[in-house]
Amino acid sequence: MSPQIPKAGDLVHVNRAASVQFVKPIMCRVIRVLDWTTYDGWCWLDVYELNAKGDAVVRRSIFVRPVGLQIQRPAPQADAVGCHPERSPRLPPRRGTGHPAATGDAGSAYG
Repeated sequence: MSPQIPKAGDLVHVNRAASVQFVKPIMCRVIRVLDWTTYDGWCWLDVYELNAKGDAVVRRSIFVRPVGLQIQRPAPQADAVGCHPERSPRLPPRRGTGHPAATGDAGSAYG
């Protein structure tokens, strides 16, 4: 069974199990997995290192063994109806608002 590779958005705990350079463990948010050629069982990750409050403090590229990473996937969020404007249906233009330009009766307004 191959190790689970993190995905963009994953929160990963990086320690000595992932690479000997991480004597002091760090928390990171994965930006992307780099497709650089490397040794079997290792990968390069672009990450934001996080502080204790979860804020990104530095961007890094790290060389790790995915089998040693502790991956926390973000919980999927349920979509409520109308929460995403890009997903809500488009309404037809309003007609008959009383404004002469909207009714097409511009001539009679100035009479």
